[in-house]
Amino acid sequence: MSSDALWIRGGTVVTAESETPADLWIADGTIRAVGTPEALSAAGMPPGTPPLDAAGCLVFPGFIDPHVHAHLPLPATSARSTYANTSRAALYGGTTTIMDFAGSGLEPDLPTAWSAWRTAAEGQSSCDWHWHVTVTHWNARVRRHLERLVREEGVTSLKIYLAYKPTLAISDEDLYQVLMFANAFDLTVLCHCENAALVPALQRRLLIAGKTGPEWHEPSRPPMVEAEGVTRFLTFAAATGARPYVVHVSSREALDAAERFRGRVRDLRLETMIHYLLLDSTCTARPDFEGAKWVLSPPLRTPDDQAALWAALADGRIDTLATDHCPFDYEGQKTLGRGDFSKIPNGIGGVEERIELALTHGVLAKKLTARRLVEVASANPAKIFGLYPRKGTIAPGSDADLAIWDPAGERTIANATQHLGTDYNPYEGLPLRGHFRAVLLRGTPMVRDGRFTAPEGQGIRV
Repeated sequence: MSSDALWIRGGTVVTAESETPADLWIADGTIRAVGTPEALSAAGMPPGTPPLDAAGCLVFPGFIDPHVHAHLPLPATSARSTYANTSRAALYGGTTTIMDFAGSGLEPDLPTAWSAWRTAAEGQSSCDWHWHVTVTHWNARVRRHLERLVREEGVTSLKIYLAYKPTLAISDEDLYQVLMFANAFDLTVLCHCENAALVPALQRRLLIAGKTGPEWHEPSRPPMVEAEGVTRFLTFAAATGARPYVVHVSSREALDAAERFRGRVRDLRLETMIHYLLLDSTCTARPDFEGAKWVLSPPLRTPDDQAALWAALADGRIDTLATDHCPFDYEGQKTLGRGDFSKIPNGIGGVEERIELALTHGVLAKKLTARRLVEVASANPAKIFGLYPRKGTIAPGSDADLAIWDPAGERTIANATQHLGTDYNPYEGLPLRGHFRAVLLRGTPMVRDGRFTAPEGQGIRV
């Protein structure tokens, strides 16, 4: 019997399909049985299997964040995220698998990008990880490299950008070719949907008018710019038959644009982020340049947009809840944009806070059910990107990735007690209910009662 055998007893097991009092028997990194103690014994659980008490707790499948930047070099700076600090923070927050993007647009080719991400992750990540492949242009060489990654590395998804010239934005001609390739190889294509020509034009107009502070970031990327990108991406997806996934939907207008393609494209998938549900554009209007802390793209929107996104997340129109985790320090990084908001590095953290915020402000606030949270933050990411039922559920044969949440207690988020290591937290002061009593990765308790309890660097690519 493996030394990682455990009996999880007394909890309520929550999956996308059910919420049921049940115990679990775990051995050799997988779930062996789910049910009553008698059922576990009948399935072969030996007497004396050590228990882990989950009384009064909800036992979730390990959460999956489908949109994380754990390693991201940029032209002017680099994100303050590594696989070491991102994975550790993820585990503290109940997330056992992160999905990153191999490639930043700066590498000379896809093999170089793949190698760089492998070096960044292997032996460094304490949770499991999965990669989407970033594609910025198209030619015979790119096609050859992608064919090898699909065949030899099991790649199931590509990432493209309609924004960020000159490093990332893809041309319409190449967009068509990428989507045709994706259709032929049955890949999902994730797309950042903003117009790459209109954003810099609006930025220049605002800067010329002396509107240089972070509060002008959102007016330079208004909802219509996002909605145009959604419409263009889904038009091309409809023409090619590719499977589209719209990342970080931030606004009612973008959501409505996507809905017009429901039934016209194959397996339309929409994603939103925890920050769009809880933070709004007033954050970037804070005085003395403090608003730069919340500059990200697409920008934070209005309470009306928040209400639309909560409703769509609850009723099934939005499929996944992610973070776009891409943290920067305020001093020395966000402050690069003093006097020119277009130079503020875009992004905030969130991989540690996502699930606890969703439990407090979504499930306990009756905006989501616990089952729906599992669906959008675990089961759906696993299904969409080819990891289900190994990940994303609690069932015999699944990886023993578990997040055991105790609803007792109250606290507030404070950067000093979080685990990323940046010089601020965008969620500072927001209230939380409950805490994770234990978080397990493939049967190993990684976090227990607020302490990291296992050797770091145990994650694997899945």
